[in-house]
Amino acid sequence: MNTTKTNKNSSLEQRLVVESTAGTKTAKIKIAYVMSWFPKLSETFVLREMNEIETLGYQVEVFPLRKGSTNKIHAQAKKVVSRAHYTGLMSVAILLSNLLTIVQSPLRYLEILWTLIRANLGSARYFFGSLIFFPKAIHLARQMQSMKIDCIHAHFASHPAAVAYVINRISGIPYSFTAHGSDLHRDQHMLLEKTTNAACVVAISDYNRNLILDTCGTEFGEKIKVVHCGIDTNTFTPSKTRPVKPEKDRLQIICIGTLHEVKGQTYLLDACKLLKELGVDFHCKFVGGGPDAKLLAAKTKKLILESQVTFCGPCDESEVRDYLLNADVLVCPSVPTSDGRREGIPVVIMEAMGSGVPCIASDISGIPEIVEHAVNGILTPPKNAKAIANGLQTLGNDERLRLRYSNAAVRKVKQEFDLTKNVKLLANVFKSYLSVEKEV
Repeated sequence: MNTTKTNKNSSLEQRLVVESTAGTKTAKIKIAYVMSWFPKLSETFVLREMNEIETLGYQVEVFPLRKGSTNKIHAQAKKVVSRAHYTGLMSVAILLSNLLTIVQSPLRYLEILWTLIRANLGSARYFFGSLIFFPKAIHLARQMQSMKIDCIHAHFASHPAAVAYVINRISGIPYSFTAHGSDLHRDQHMLLEKTTNAACVVAISDYNRNLILDTCGTEFGEKIKVVHCGIDTNTFTPSKTRPVKPEKDRLQIICIGTLHEVKGQTYLLDACKLLKELGVDFHCKFVGGGPDAKLLAAKTKKLILESQVTFCGPCDESEVRDYLLNADVLVCPSVPTSDGRREGIPVVIMEAMGSGVPCIASDISGIPEIVEHAVNGILTPPKNAKAIANGLQTLGNDERLRLRYSNAAVRKVKQEFDLTKNVKLLANVFKSYLSVEKEV
């Protein structure tokens, strides 16, 4: 193990360069990205991050734990799918990798397996998931070693971080992981072990950072960095042709995201019913697909909202941009669920605000870090349809207020949620821990 680390560090020393203050040239360091599914229509932030990291000069190798549907995917994802390293849960190659590891490092193999069992007791999802992915992780460790991977970055604190932990314990390749939403909020089993062994932990919000510190201990304060997800502010930008609507024109409401309980769409439907009773002329579009599609359609019919509500189905990035250009307000009515799910900072809020669309969003988790109440949008208590309806009525009646929120929203996104700026921060995180690894 020490020989492996010495050889790797020697290689890093030759290739790791420090950026000059004037330039952005970066060495061709190999980063393995690990995620639960790829491609996944709702996780554009992972795709964008990988593409931006590559523009900085890094070589990205993609290791999805499972292959997502390719029926409808973002255009940029197609070329990544063609070069991603897909492996099944079990194969002859995976079996051989495990047998070789047992022969070469039996105690380490059993120690890692025992840690997965011990640390995940009490969580059926994490317990069985870690055991299912364990053989694959052992195989990926050997595969990444042969590919001379320099570091691993896992998206999500759940199964991907556990796989990165196993790979690190077998190969010595340093890893980091990003904690987003339900992957962190829903279940903290094994979070301490993942954090302890990680070279760095990235939280997408201050809320997430504080949760990790509360769970794992304040001694990890230096290790946990806040790096927001970001969007291309040149792509999601206000329309120069957005018309100023007459006072009595129909209010165009949009809600974009997977149709799932955690997104809270049912409360937006209740708010739409209240708007109808108040005589507000509006049209609400739900963009996305998901497990609650039939439930929400049935509720729409029950509330007699068929003429005011449209379900548009899943869409890609270009379609999201087009929908936003014709929207007056985006509603993101996120809710905590009974099983502990919570959103982090929904990327669609960044996309809407960058496009100059004011937002009404729930006052939970990291959302107040982007939507500032009465400054660039409106925050409402979760599961409060009346507050959503009041916010929509307020924005619908006040064109100047919408414009003020719109301008403030664009400034906020450009300052704190710009993809290029934030990925450079993430790249600095990688370089900092690779530099430390080189010196060990």
